[in-house]
Amino acid sequence: MLSRDEYLAEWSRWHGGTDPAASRLVHGWLSLAYALARALSWLPPLAATALGLLVALAAVGPAVAGGAWLIAGGLLVGLSGLLDSLDGALALAGGRASRRGYVLDSAVDRLTEAAYALALWAAGAPGWLAAVFGALCWLPDYLRARAGQAGVAETGSISVWERPTRVAMTGFTVGGAGIVAATGLDAAAGVEGGPALVVTAGAAVGALLGLVGTAQLGVSLRRALGD
Repeated sequence: MLSRDEYLAEWSRWHGGTDPAASRLVHGWLSLAYALARALSWLPPLAATALGLLVALAAVGPAVAGGAWLIAGGLLVGLSGLLDSLDGALALAGGRASRRGYVLDSAVDRLTEAAYALALWAAGAPGWLAAVFGALCWLPDYLRARAGQAGVAETGSISVWERPTRVAMTGFTVGGAGIVAATGLDAAAGVEGGPALVVTAGAAVGALLGLVGTAQLGVSLRRALGD
């Protein structure tokens, strides 16, 4: 397998020259994925991709159940995100990367983010807010894809709303609501519907980060497009 630095350089090459060191969160996330890939080098990247999607979809079940089950939902969201990064690390560090796999991974990412939005809605977020959250997960990558079709080689600067942030916001929001439900913190504070409020607040913060991140990306791509 490639060394970690070689893997990060290869990741940068596949992502339009973006430097992962520009974001501590992205750099740390990729480093964790690389460490897992070294331990699971025998696993086919496609298997990790499929498993990540299945785990993301499975997170909807505990979200529907509500209560303390939301903790399991949050953990499943986090696991799905790690599996999603693991498939890329297995492909790149193991010399198995291909354009077909790159496109497939991007498509699966969008499906898992749809599952995240569905989990937030099932856990108590208003439907319109969950839909906005999901749309803002999709929009940055759509803009990057369209800019690529227009001849832009780079993918734009790393924003506050990259894939690790989306996973973390969803996982902590759903899991945090489960902790509130399990410990009765809302009842102790005299607040009704505490878990739903946590989910709504988390989805709202995620949507705000999505707006900021999309604006950051838009400025970067506008410069690259030059007209």
